[in-house]
Amino acid sequence: MANMVRPADMARIDTPALAEAFIAEQVKEVRAQVGDKKVLLALSGGVDSSVVAALLIKAIGKQLVCVHVNHGLMRKGESEQVLSVFRDQMDANLIYVDATDRFLDLLAGVDDPERKRKIIGGEFIKVFEEEARKLEGIQFLAQGTIYPDILESDGVKAHHNVGGLPEDLDFELVEPVRLLFKDEVRVVGHALGLPETMVERQPFPGPGLGVRCLGAITQDRLAALREADAILREEFGKAGLVKQVWQFFTVVPDMRSTGVRSGKRAFDWPVIIRAVNTVDAMTATVPELPWPVLKTITDRILAEVPGVCRVLYDLTPKPIGTIEWE
Repeated sequence: MANMVRPADMARIDTPALAEAFIAEQVKEVRAQVGDKKVLLALSGGVDSSVVAALLIKAIGKQLVCVHVNHGLMRKGESEQVLSVFRDQMDANLIYVDATDRFLDLLAGVDDPERKRKIIGGEFIKVFEEEARKLEGIQFLAQGTIYPDILESDGVKAHHNVGGLPEDLDFELVEPVRLLFKDEVRVVGHALGLPETMVERQPFPGPGLGVRCLGAITQDRLAALREADAILREEFGKAGLVKQVWQFFTVVPDMRSTGVRSGKRAFDWPVIIRAVNTVDAMTATVPELPWPVLKTITDRILAEVPGVCRVLYDLTPKPIGTIEWE
């Protein structure tokens, strides 16, 4: 697209008034670009794609076709939130694809992290391509490209895995937030009325929980990981830590540890809590979390999550440890 360089005099979108002006301008631009044609969007539920979806719904309504693929590796309640916000509240033209079994079947027995990533990313493209080919009259592909993507990847964004679509699907790109930084996208999201939990969503890897369920993924460990992560997020929210800690999540390794439950020997998994603060994700520090919060999280996970007998806190900074475990 034209104008892929942010003008030096472009004001930062840091107030509701500036966000509203930006939205009005983009609505006008999108309508001029798209006309009466249809636009396709891979709606992951992340900040960027959600803001683009809300903005395009405002601009062109049902001409936007959103496809949300649930690969079974989402955090608890995320796919449900996408359906609630966009289908139920915004009346979006939304296609929901539950491909959980398809992904987990392909991942069965695969323990190499890079192989898992390739399987998840490659299969996502296949599912999205299949849905795209079922549709008629699609001439545009919307993407949640933001300005750091352009700076880092020369304008090519594969964050939502749509960069790998076959060449015969010759869509013209629609990228309404391409000149914004992440904090500005969030301001625009608030102005569009998206819920706080969606707009302030933490960075989440493309493979989802697939790289936090360490080793070969099993449905029972994946379920334990999802529940433990939900408890962690809930308690961080209650403690007011959500905006104080850059990223926090749980990890469940493919190993068991001895414990005692109800007077009997247990041989269950550990849950590892990972929390980091960073500016650029190149280095990261580990925050000193309040002990009462850690204790509450530990007590809840041990009481509420089947198959878990230990809770650990990862104290490793980056470097040497990476932010994610895989």
